[in-house]
Amino acid sequence: MRRSSYLLILALVAVISAAAQTPTSQPSRPGWTLTWSDEFNVPDNSPVDASKWILETGGNGWGNQELEYYTVRPENAFHQGGNLVIKVLQEKFTGSDGVSRDYTSARLKTEGKFSQKFGRFEARIKIPKGQGIWPAFWMMGDDIKTAGWPKGGEIDIMENIGKEPALVHGTIHGPGYSGGQGPSAPFALPDNSRFAEDFHVYAVEWEPKAIRFYVDDHLYSTRTPSDIPKDAKWVYDHPFFMLLNVAVGGEWPGNPDATTQFPQTMLVDYVRVYKKGK
Repeated sequence: MRRSSYLLILALVAVISAAAQTPTSQPSRPGWTLTWSDEFNVPDNSPVDASKWILETGGNGWGNQELEYYTVRPENAFHQGGNLVIKVLQEKFTGSDGVSRDYTSARLKTEGKFSQKFGRFEARIKIPKGQGIWPAFWMMGDDIKTAGWPKGGEIDIMENIGKEPALVHGTIHGPGYSGGQGPSAPFALPDNSRFAEDFHVYAVEWEPKAIRFYVDDHLYSTRTPSDIPKDAKWVYDHPFFMLLNVAVGGEWPGNPDATTQFPQTMLVDYVRVYKKGK
């Protein structure tokens, strides 16, 4: 083979390889228009993008008797391999508020940065595992600070509790139907495999009178005003912001035990939001 031909082949291979590894600059979904995204395709160990996310802090149990302290440290939230990493550590940590906990994690939200009324909200996630581990991708009404919870509304796009490795849950919460009374549905993969074994796309498609829940584009639940008490209010008529977090312990998942291994990580490949339209 002539040297010029050999070099040309090498150059073509390099171009093809680079194209295969380069993320799509404008993710597309037929029938939808992208309005916001974080693809997390930045150098390893980069911090969370402060133009898109706020890192919440605290270890007050978050209303669920949780055991973690959420920090802003790069040890708990960073980028690696084109993913956002939320890392849960077993460590003694005392925050500036004087609260001490035996676990640390991260909780990200787009409040004040981005919110949207209606559309498709999706994330491709590989969840962590273990008794007492509680990953979630969810949304809250952007009037939460004035209306309070649950009047502002909550949409849990994906929750998993470690003792149920083959199930995820989609739930809505509002006034008169919150906590354990929130209309909820579980979803199991067709082969009943564990969600922590691979990435999956978790999404909702939200319209004025319907919220549809999906895993890997499989529709498994639809919530409408008929699912809430007759005297309750359907509060999904205003913008919501998004949250990503991994909690440890709490009333629903229970606490970690001797079988729980640390650290645990949640990997997020992307988060994307769309509005209906071409």
